[in-house]
Formats: sequence, C-alpha cells, structure tokens
Amino acid sequence: MKSAYELAMERLQKASPGVTLTDDQKKQIAEIDSTFRAKIAEREVFLKDQIQKMQMAGKFDEVESLEKQLASEIRRLQEDCDAKKEKLRASFGK
Repeated sequence: MKSAYELAMERLQKASPGVTLTDDQKKQIAEIDSTFRAKIAEREVFLKDQIQKMQMAGKFDEVESLEKQLASEIRRLQEDCDAKKEKLRASFGK
C-alpha cells in the first residue's frame, strides 16, 4: 500500500513531469554554482576584512554599513546565480 506522500508525488509527476538533465547539462549548472560561490567568497573575504578594520578603528557606523552591504551583495549574487541557472535550464527544454 502506498503512503499519501507517494500518491501525491505520483500525481505531481503526472501533472508536471520533471526534466531529466544530461551529464553535460548538470556540469554547466555546477559551473555556474561554482562561479557564484567563488564570487560570494571573494566579496565575503574583502568586506569582512574591511569590517574588521573598521571595528579596530572604532568606526561602528561604518561596520554596520559594511555588514548591510555584505548581506545585500550576497543576496544579489545568489539571485543572479538562480536567474542564470533558470535561464540555462529553460534553454535545455528547447
């Protein structure tokens, strides 16, 4: 006997069948992830260094501003990554 979860998953699969990606397509998506992880890490290293310098200098207003900038840049880069992956996935369906 199937669970309610299994039945729901079967209905979902029938309603909108999933796309199976090739190894090359998976590799392209992984490259985008890798690129954006590197960009995020780069910004984190740079801005965290700046934050630390401002803390040492006692400029706590600038620390808060840099922390907000860091959060904003990470969010923007994650959104850019998701958009680029979605665009790539859309091109696979063609």
